[in-house]
Amino acid sequence: MNVENIQQTQLKERFKWALIAILFLTAVVLNLVFVKISLAIRLIAWILLLCLATFIAYHTRAGQTAWHFMQTAQVELKRVVWPTRKETIQTTIAIVIMACVVALFLWGIDSVLLWAVSLLTGQKG
Repeated sequence: MNVENIQQTQLKERFKWALIAILFLTAVVLNLVFVKISLAIRLIAWILLLCLATFIAYHTRAGQTAWHFMQTAQVELKRVVWPTRKETIQTTIAIVIMACVVALFLWGIDSVLLWAVSLLTGQKG
């Protein structure tokens, strides 16, 4: 690509992102101006503007990169080996037991420190 084509591409990208920003600003302003209109109608308008902004964003370089990333992530997600129900239950039980053990340990340390501080300050007998 020559310099002029690169500049045109960058200009188109900036224009698309500016258009997206204008769509969002328009949505915010219209939402504030037409506050007395039903919430359902305003939500439909927001959804339509969001779809239009997403469509425009998809046709940018960053949008294409994000789409490619999502497709790659979906492929990787299919490769994940998920734990069985039994493994999940066993891991959950181990975590609950360890949490209880740590809670009891910290409670014991807190009790000892409370006793030591009260003894040093003369607050208890």
